[in-house]
Amino acid sequence: MPHLPRSTGLGFKPEHFSDIMARQGAVAFFEVHAENYMGDGGAPHAMLAALRENHALSIHGVGLSIGSAGGLDPEHLARLRRLIARYEPASFSEHLAWSSHGAAWLNDLLPLPYTDETLTTICAHIDQVQNALGRRMLLENPATYVSFDSSTWAETDFLTELVRRTGCGLLLDINNVFISATNHRFDPLAYLAAFPLEAVGEIHLAGHDTEELPSGPLLIDTHGAPVADPVWTLYAQVLARTGPLPTLIEWDTDVPDFPTLLAEAARAARLLGSDAKNHSHAA
Repeated sequence: MPHLPRSTGLGFKPEHFSDIMARQGAVAFFEVHAENYMGDGGAPHAMLAALRENHALSIHGVGLSIGSAGGLDPEHLARLRRLIARYEPASFSEHLAWSSHGAAWLNDLLPLPYTDETLTTICAHIDQVQNALGRRMLLENPATYVSFDSSTWAETDFLTELVRRTGCGLLLDINNVFISATNHRFDPLAYLAAFPLEAVGEIHLAGHDTEELPSGPLLIDTHGAPVADPVWTLYAQVLARTGPLPTLIEWDTDVPDFPTLLAEAARAARLLGSDAKNHSHAA
């Protein structure tokens, strides 16, 4: 099975297709949202097939609702299986969240209480997905705005146990770590010290918005701005522990021109290259 290169990638936006074709190899891989490619054909698939010829692909799901107590939608999982078989991406990932209740689908990634019951449910769903796809999936840590009194697990311990029980990997979204740490007033470095970095198969970097409240700043995960300096700092500190890892720049709203995205990717590439040299000298 292919693996994502330990380099930089971008989220694919159709308006950038001609720029990408004119600058083949400007980044090592592209990521797409699975749900945008669950039809049978048309322009989206034509562009994705062209990308696949010269780039690794990462497929990122937003609709499995893997934390739903009601079980996974078998039709959605079947469509996902066909998409994965069609493009054989180097990576498939989803979110530690839920977005459905019965027949109702909500346009959001909602948080979960970290309890034994939730753990059992999500482990069963991860097993179901990995068996259906015939591959290891990655699970992304969430950006959160509320916490649950009923939680009995720390998020990092919860993720560690999910990996141990299911063999899944993790997608470490460092912007989400910074958002949650700011919103809940905890230390992001302490969180990352407890994070099972050995299970990380991909890193996400993105921008956020800030709202000032009487209680202090509230950060909102918008994917609509450059990566913030504190997130870059956390990223460099993670790489110092892990060495180079596949790193995606996410920018999904107020999408800028392609050169702006390339500049963000180049900043990540410089940190990846610097860390690779440091690890080589240490070895």
